[in-house]
Amino acid sequence: MAKFQGVDYLDLDGLLSADERLVRQTVREFVDDRVLPVIEHHNRAGTFPLDIVPAMAEMGFFGATLPPEYGCAGMNNVAYGLVMQELERGDSGVRSFASVQSALVMYPIFSYGSEEQKRRWLPALARGEKIGCFGLTEPDFGSNPGGMITRAEKTSDGYVLNGAKMWITNGSIADVAVVWAKLDGVVHGFLVEKGTPGFSAPEMKGKHSLRASVTSELILDNVRVAAESILPKGDGLRLPLSCLSQARYGIAWGAVGAAMACYDAALNYAKTRIQFDRPIASFQLTQAKLVHMVTEITKAQLLSLQLGRLKDANRARFQQISLAKRNNVYHALEIAREARGILGANGILDEYPVMRHAANLESVITYEGTHEMHTLIVGEDITGVPAFT
Repeated sequence: MAKFQGVDYLDLDGLLSADERLVRQTVREFVDDRVLPVIEHHNRAGTFPLDIVPAMAEMGFFGATLPPEYGCAGMNNVAYGLVMQELERGDSGVRSFASVQSALVMYPIFSYGSEEQKRRWLPALARGEKIGCFGLTEPDFGSNPGGMITRAEKTSDGYVLNGAKMWITNGSIADVAVVWAKLDGVVHGFLVEKGTPGFSAPEMKGKHSLRASVTSELILDNVRVAAESILPKGDGLRLPLSCLSQARYGIAWGAVGAAMACYDAALNYAKTRIQFDRPIASFQLTQAKLVHMVTEITKAQLLSLQLGRLKDANRARFQQISLAKRNNVYHALEIAREARGILGANGILDEYPVMRHAANLESVITYEGTHEMHTLIVGEDITGVPAFT
């Protein structure tokens, strides 16, 4: 298999530091060597390649932006974004695993957990010895997480949790779940460990998308947790939403990777596929599609890079993250569909990555804020008028 050379029409490498380029190249080689040779098998089987987790941990993919004192890599946000980009070039499910572990499990423990919780969980999660999941979405509450019905009740020695969560990445393989529940009407986070009586995580089957990813329900039936299981530093819906901002930032970069994979496959195919005695790359309509692809990839790269720089300067706003997630995933899905068209009937074969990316992106454009919800987030920001209800 030929090594991926990257898509960089405007010499964006010149805007990256040497360390950032090294991180990207390291992850790029990992994806080429460890992910791409096995991902189609796992996509067919509907399984996640768990055997790559130790290598991902060793390279510092988990909690990459968190401090070394907790066993993390201490990368800047641009480097972390490049990690997400390359992982999703391999598969959205691989990026989702790292994104959930980092942004939705390690980040809330780091930001809202006690020192004891941080010391116990973060090094183990960074080493991949423990896997985490994030329980916010419910069967009846996705875009409106504030309507959650999962409840926590205070007891003499801790809390009792009751409720259900839905569409939970890593749920069935997780050692710990960050579960969000209402305590006296206010949202709080709780760390619920695998094996706790009343807690189960049945895997959801029958997916046509994100097949190389574990997706689960979480069921909490009178689950008793200790008093020290609550995340003590803050409460309210702003806590899980801040975690989602971290994850959406990674998604914005990841979508660029999926788009690059589809564009690269379409470009190489168009140069070698002969019709009417000429490669189809010589036809105007094919060239127009390829030009559109590389243009949108370049714009998405610039958007992601600037957002990363703002994030490193602590100046990124969640509305800006919504803009990037909305734009990049939308155009990545558009590029995947156009690439499938260039490949013709061959585009539906798993000899090529295009159909897999297209199917995955149908989930990515919906999860962690639908395309429409991000439209309304940005719309409120620029007009000052909320249009959610």
